[in-house]
Amino acid sequence: MSKDLRYCPDLLHYSRRESREVMVGNVGIGGGNPIRIQSMITADTRDTPACVKETLDLAEAGCEIVRVTAQTRKYAENLENIAREVRAAGCDVPLVADIHFKPDAALEAAKWVEKIRVNPGNYADKKKFEVREYTDAQYEEELERIREQFAPLVDLCKEKNRAMRIGTNHGSLSDRIMNRYGDTPLGMVESAFEFARIAREMDYHNFVFSMKASNPKVMIEAYRLLVARLEQEGGDWNYPIHLGVTEAGDGEDGRIKSAIGIGSLLGDGIGDTIRVSLTEDAIHEIPVAKKLAAPFDKVERDAPATCQGPKPSYDPFSYERRRSEVMEVGGLELGGEQPIRVFTSQEKWNAVAHKIAKMGDYKPEIVIEQSGVVALDPRDDDRISQLNGEDSPVLVTVVDHLDMPVVFAFRMLAFKLDPRHPILLKDTLEPVDGENDFTESLLVGARRIGSLLCDGIGDAVIVQGESAPGQSLRISYNILQAAGARIFKTDYVACPSCGRTLFNLQTTTQKIREATGHLKGVRIAVMGCIVNGPGEMADADFGYVGGAPGKINLYVGKQAVKFNIPQDEAVDRLIDLIRDHGKWIDAPEGEPVEV
Repeated sequence: MSKDLRYCPDLLHYSRRESREVMVGNVGIGGGNPIRIQSMITADTRDTPACVKETLDLAEAGCEIVRVTAQTRKYAENLENIAREVRAAGCDVPLVADIHFKPDAALEAAKWVEKIRVNPGNYADKKKFEVREYTDAQYEEELERIREQFAPLVDLCKEKNRAMRIGTNHGSLSDRIMNRYGDTPLGMVESAFEFARIAREMDYHNFVFSMKASNPKVMIEAYRLLVARLEQEGGDWNYPIHLGVTEAGDGEDGRIKSAIGIGSLLGDGIGDTIRVSLTEDAIHEIPVAKKLAAPFDKVERDAPATCQGPKPSYDPFSYERRRSEVMEVGGLELGGEQPIRVFTSQEKWNAVAHKIAKMGDYKPEIVIEQSGVVALDPRDDDRISQLNGEDSPVLVTVVDHLDMPVVFAFRMLAFKLDPRHPILLKDTLEPVDGENDFTESLLVGARRIGSLLCDGIGDAVIVQGESAPGQSLRISYNILQAAGARIFKTDYVACPSCGRTLFNLQTTTQKIREATGHLKGVRIAVMGCIVNGPGEMADADFGYVGGAPGKINLYVGKQAVKFNIPQDEAVDRLIDLIRDHGKWIDAPEGEPVEV
């Protein structure tokens, strides 16, 4: 990647990226507007009363833009009735049509809703996973074919003053992009740029970008690269950014993944509207999104955005773990390629000491007071210079009660400290003693520690913002899992439900978790339909995908291997498939400890 690329002016100071305003109905995205909260209804688009009720409930909960799937023209036609009834109820929340595969559905939907979401990977392409070399001439022919399909929608959106989201998904890049750029953040950006260039040539600018992926690392890199490329293209490419981690899953895992991906980008000033994608009722997404956005809506908006801060000591567009040296702390090795260790306080260790043997993968590993860690102010150049002169590696962290944002403090430490010295990350520099909001602790910890882990920084972690000993340990391990930094349990990629879903995602995901949750390191994707399913299978070992009503297709990687399995048999057949591929083990016996 070019050394000159930058995705934010200064990695050590916050400034909100400046973007143009895009109007979606009466709601402005970007410009001087707050970070807008979005969600998506799950009802069948043909069921007008159900869609209207979900839309009104979301708006009442604080959702500012509501998305509805429109998988065919027939479905899109009913958006007229949904929009009419929502407006008749006195609600002016803008509606967005979610389009995949069907340009004719987009043209119908644009008559009735304020915004159209198109996916460049499948708007004019059918994914076949073909390996093919494209000559430049053949590539241009493909782009001309896309123009013929996409231009009518651009014309209609201009005529009716509709907004658009050009939303790339990591799991559904076209074969053309895959063959030229691979399954990469660069491929995701180029896929969106193909459509954006057509829109701009037609003098249409009322659009936003998104770069969604189920892997927070990939998602973060893709958005950073997008923003850097937009800056490179020039000042009039200042389009707003929609943030989201797609198929984040449910429960704590879904919230942590979303906080890592969305929160780390918001922390660098990127993002004008967000959607948290949980495999739960959509209403539960809104409070999470609000908590993620709130800290950045309160920040002064006139912070200087022209300063050029120090160059990072790592490549922000390509993950690589910081090259520390291995050292022994508390009888365990950390640093280098060793697992990222989980620290706790002496007080919390004492509280769980009687049950550590039963805590399995959630147990504490090292007590911070006994670790010999050096805590310092990263602005203390003399102390850092002294450490850099040491012959042996030293474990270093940021001192508590320091008046610096956590992420910026640890980045500064990583920039200045010799890479051989391992770093202990903290979620907060103000340890909590007493009652606290668990969800707040979880989201803040995930945003801060997860962001640093995705930068390659950190050899150990401690959660100080959650007072309950067991819960602080669980947050630590779940952040490591979601960031891909230390895998200790089954990893699930599960899409949020929508009107395309062919089975009950929430109950099915829970059933699959109960059957497979002990398979450490196995990644299972649970997809309601085939829109992103086959592509996201590439990131998973096994996939469970809705193929038709009541019927399930099973995948190994991105290859479908079992078709049209009755839903009531599908979980058992999935277990058989995992067993056939040598990745099944029986669940361990023993008394579990609830942490």
